[in-house]
Amino acid sequence: MARVCKVCGKKPVAGKTIVRHGIPKKKGGIGLHTTGITARVFMPNLQRVRVRQANGEVLHQRVCARCLRAGKITKA
Repeated sequence: MARVCKVCGKKPVAGKTIVRHGIPKKKGGIGLHTTGITARVFMPNLQRVRVRQANGEVLHQRVCARCLRAGKITKA
């Protein structure tokens, strides 16, 4: 089952977690040094809700929280 919003098409996005150590030059140190980079995935906040279609049909869909708050769907 795909992790995609049925309304806006929002889906997982790849990114990185960057670990830095040291004291910034602004605070009197020698600067920040990158000590580790790890791949990660930013997941959309999907909710499985019952949605009423235009023709009156009711079915379950995965919708992101932003679309729910914006009222882009009609809950059954």
